[in-house]
Amino acid sequence: MTHADIEAFSHSVRLRVLRMIRDARSSHIGSCFSMVDLLTVLYGSILRVNPADPEWPARDRFVLSKGHACAALYAVLAERGFFPVAELETFYRNGSKLAGHATRSAAPGIDVSTGSLGHGLSIATGMALAARRDGGSHRVFALLSDGECDEGSTWEPALFAPQHALDNLTVIVDYNKIQSLGSVREVIDLEPLADKWRAFGWAAREIDGHSIAEIESSLAAVPFESGRPSCVVAHTVKGRGVSFMENTLLWHYRTPQGAEFDAALAELGDPA
Repeated sequence: MTHADIEAFSHSVRLRVLRMIRDARSSHIGSCFSMVDLLTVLYGSILRVNPADPEWPARDRFVLSKGHACAALYAVLAERGFFPVAELETFYRNGSKLAGHATRSAAPGIDVSTGSLGHGLSIATGMALAARRDGGSHRVFALLSDGECDEGSTWEPALFAPQHALDNLTVIVDYNKIQSLGSVREVIDLEPLADKWRAFGWAAREIDGHSIAEIESSLAAVPFESGRPSCVVAHTVKGRGVSFMENTLLWHYRTPQGAEFDAALAELGDPA
């Protein structure tokens, strides 16, 4: 996809997520919106995947460690043709396959069930190690929240991956600086975050997580160093795309309804 194509992709995904969360009366729209541009670049130009053959053995693997924001992943997969877009209307409903956290059996294209924060990087590291030992050529990408970087379970694989020279592993941290109960700085200050990853043996870069060009150029360059796993610290905005949601803790859990939904739809520029 061209950069213009990915911009349009991101816009469409935000609109779909807004409706999905409104209709399901669910939450995490702020967390979805902060990572939409990261996901659309991954699925638009970086990941080697095939919607017609979701279990293709040589495909790249993707782990959404922040599984609570799965509405955005479902929307991206549907837009890319992994399953019918109409199924998004069932999100988070009784009996639906599209559960409120990313679920392996929910839809083609999801490699791992996630949602319990702090587990995704361990799973991704194991997948990368298995690929290396089996002689596989595929890569593993894991998208983490900043809040789960509070957890020791994140830093155990962060130590393990460089020890085993897993340069087929890339971590992207969605650094929107707000977690469930407060700002990251108030809960546990992560700064200097990129330097922490470097100190653990990773090759790390910091980028604007809403610049399609920066996201694409960084992810296209992995591994940044031979023999080292790569970390992209993506500076993002919680609720990106809707002014009254941006950088606001309220929209970690709040559901857009009524006038708030209409205002968000107007800001996003609903083509309908």
